[in-house]
Amino acid sequence: MDAPERFEQLIAFLGSQLPAPVEQQPGDAGTIIFTGGSPAEVVVHLTHTSVVILEFAGVWDTGGALLLRPRRVGSVKWRRLSETAVMNAVSSLIKGAREMRLARYRTCRYCHERHPPEWLFGDDLCLRCAEQQRDVVH
Repeated sequence: MDAPERFEQLIAFLGSQLPAPVEQQPGDAGTIIFTGGSPAEVVVHLTHTSVVILEFAGVWDTGGALLLRPRRVGSVKWRRLSETAVMNAVSSLIKGAREMRLARYRTCRYCHERHPPEWLFGDDLCLRCAEQQRDVVH
C-alpha cells in the first residue's frame, strides 16, 4: 500500500478510535488535527510522516479565554512501521491519553458532577457552583 492510501487509512482509523464526537481541522503544512471527546479528551496531530497523540489540557488566561496546552503522550513514525504495528501503537497511545485525561476529572462538592480540571475552581468545586456560592473568594 502506498503512502497516500495509508494516510487516508490513518484518517479513517483515527476517526474510529477517538472518543466521540471527533472534530477534524487542518493544521500547518498539511497537518490534520483531530480532537476527540466532549469535553475534549484526546488531541492527535497527523502529518505525512508521524502521528502525535496528546492529552487535552487547557488553562485560563487573564482575559478569561481558554488556552489549549495539550500534553504530549507519544508519537509514531507511521511510514517506518507495518500497518498493524502503527494501528496497535496509536490505539494504545490514544487509550493512555484518554485514561490520563479522565483521571484528572474531579467531582464538585456541591453539584456532585464530574468536571475536567479547567472547569474546576480548586480541587472540588466547579466554576458554575463557585459563581453561585457566596463564600468562595475569587
